[in-house]
Amino acid sequence: MTQANLIAVPRDWAWDMLLYAQRNPKPCPVLDVSDPGSPVSVLAPGADLRTDLPLYRIWRDGKLVDEVPDATAAWRDDLVAFLIGCSFSFEESLIAAGIDVRHISTGRNVPMYRTNRPCRPAGRLHGELVVSMRPIPADRVADAVTISGRFPAVHGAPVHIGDPAGLGLTDLDSPDFGDPVEIRPGEVPVFWACGVTPQAAVMASQVPFAITHAPGHMFLTDVPDTEYAR
Repeated sequence: MTQANLIAVPRDWAWDMLLYAQRNPKPCPVLDVSDPGSPVSVLAPGADLRTDLPLYRIWRDGKLVDEVPDATAAWRDDLVAFLIGCSFSFEESLIAAGIDVRHISTGRNVPMYRTNRPCRPAGRLHGELVVSMRPIPADRVADAVTISGRFPAVHGAPVHIGDPAGLGLTDLDSPDFGDPVEIRPGEVPVFWACGVTPQAAVMASQVPFAITHAPGHMFLTDVPDTEYAR
C-alpha cells in the first residue's frame, strides 16, 4: 500500500507550503491536503493523522522539540496537513524485479541526506533538497531508473547517480536521517528525491510550528502502490 510523508503547518503557512510543493514536485509530490484542523484523509478513510503514524516530530521556530508516538495533544485547529508521496512505495516493484533494497534486507531505515541543492523558494519557505540513497548493482541501475520512473507521484526516477560529491555529500556513512547501509563492491549509490525535504524547509525557514512524521515512520494509506504506477 502507498506510504506517505506528513507535514502539518498552520493555516497561514499552508499557501506557502502548497506553492513550495508545486514548485518542487520531485521531492514534494502532494497526494492529499486536509481542511484546517482536520486529521482525516481520503487516502485512508477512518484513519487519524494524529495517531496512526508510528512516530511524529514536533517543531517550534524551526527547531525539533519533541518526538511522540501520538500527536493528538499537539494538534491544533488551524493545522493544514499535507501528505507527500514516499519512495518506499516503489520499493515493492524493485524487489519484484530482483533488485535488493538494502535497508529492507538488513532491517534498517533508509539513509537520507541534506544536499547542497537548493529547492525553489516559495513565499517564506526555502531550504535544500533531501535525498534517500539505495545501493544498486551497476548492471541494474537502468532497471531501477525505469521502474521508479513509473511512479512520479512518489518521487519517480532518481535525481542523481554515482559520486555523492555531486550533491555536496562527503560521508555516506553519516546520514542526516535514517541509518547507514553498506555499499558493496560493484554497486553504485543511487539517490532519489525525499519527502523529508519539507522538514528541511521547516528548519531553514524557522516555521513557528509544525508537526511531521519522523523520517522513515510513514502514514500507511489504503491506496495500492499500483494506483500511482504509469
